[in-house]
Amino acid sequence: MTENVTIIGSGPAGFTAGIYCGRDGFDPLLITGIEVGGQLELTSLVENYPAFPDGILGPELMDRMQDHARKFGARFKSDHVMGIDFDTYPYKILGGSGTIETRSMIIATGSTARWLGIPTEKKYIGRGVSSCATCDAPFFKGKDVVVVGGGDSAMEDSLFLTRFAKSVTIVHRRKSFKASKIMQDRVLSNPKISVLLESEVVEVKGERVVGSVAIRNIVNGEILDRPVQGMFVAIGHKPNTDFLRGKLPLNASGYVIARDEVKTAYDGVFVAGDVADPKYRQAITAAGSGCKAALEVRSFLQEHH
Repeated sequence: MTENVTIIGSGPAGFTAGIYCGRDGFDPLLITGIEVGGQLELTSLVENYPAFPDGILGPELMDRMQDHARKFGARFKSDHVMGIDFDTYPYKILGGSGTIETRSMIIATGSTARWLGIPTEKKYIGRGVSSCATCDAPFFKGKDVVVVGGGDSAMEDSLFLTRFAKSVTIVHRRKSFKASKIMQDRVLSNPKISVLLESEVVEVKGERVVGSVAIRNIVNGEILDRPVQGMFVAIGHKPNTDFLRGKLPLNASGYVIARDEVKTAYDGVFVAGDVADPKYRQAITAAGSGCKAALEVRSFLQEHH
C-alpha cells in the first residue's frame, strides 16, 4: 500500500497537519515516534495557546490535538524513523518496524532542548525547571530564578525574565560569555541581573517544586546553595534531524533549510514546526506551519494524483 501522505512527528505541527490532511480526505498516516506529544509533554500549564484563557496542561493539549486528528481520519503508528529514501518515487520511509511508501510527506520531528544532565534536573521539569523562558516566565512573577548558559539565547531569556522575576542570576561555566557584545552590555547593565562565571549548577533541590540550586565554582570547587524558585536552561536546542543528514540541506545547527517556509528540495516533501524553526519555537507557530505544510500537500496531491 502506498500512503497519500505520511506525517513524521507528533507535536503541534504534526497533529495540526494530520487534522488538515484528514479533513481533506487524504487518510494521513502519522508516525508518532516512541514518545507522543513532543516538548509539550514536558510542560505543565500552557497559558498562551488560543481558546484556553485559564490555561491547559501541555500533555492534555497534545491529547486533544491527537483526538482531533483522529476524528478526521488520521491513523497513528508508533515507530522510530531511521532514514528516508528520496532517490525513487514514491518515497520510502525506513522505520524500525518496516518500510513505508508514500506519495508525499511532512517532516515535523521538532527539536529537543539540551539539558545539563544532572540527576535531579528532570525531576523538576514543569515544577520550576524550564527550557523556555518566553513560555514560562509569567509563572515566576516576583520570584528569584537562575538562567544557565552564556550565549545570546541565555542573554535574551534573562532580559525577558526581568519583566517578571524579582532577580535573575546567570550561571556560566566559562570566564566570559559567548553572546554578542550588545547582548552582554544589556545584561550587565540591568540591575535585576547578577552573574556567576566559571560556575555550574550541580544539583536542583526542593520539596514538591524548586527551592534552591547548588552551584559549584569550577576554579576552587566551593559549592554555593542559592535559594531560587526557578531554573531556566538556555544551552540550546538540538533539532531531530539526524536521520536527514545527507538527504536534505541542514544549517550549521542541524535545522532543515526550507524555502517558502515549508518547502524542501523534493516535490511533495514539506517541513513543519521546530525542525525548521530555530527562532520562535512556540506551539502556536508550530501548529501554523503544520497547517501550511498540509495545504501544500493538498496542492501537490491534487496536481499530481
